[in-house]
Amino acid sequence: MLNYIKVFSGYFIDIQRIFKELQNLNISAIVKDESEYARLGGLGSPFHGILHIHVHEDELERAKPVFENFLSELELEY
Repeated sequence: MLNYIKVFSGYFIDIQRIFKELQNLNISAIVKDESEYARLGGLGSPFHGILHIHVHEDELERAKPVFENFLSELELEY
């Protein structure tokens, strides 16, 4: 995963929504579930259910508005 940067962490439903929006902008994102890697390796994870989105550093600026919009919507809900 050279040159990919972790840009967001959250639960499945939020990750799927953001991932879809990135796809719509033709941004190649990667979703990682580190708890699943730990489980498969016979270890536990304190962050069960938390997923991470990574984007290539060349696409970071185009991806930022997606995260900013998502976070501003969360603020409006509370």
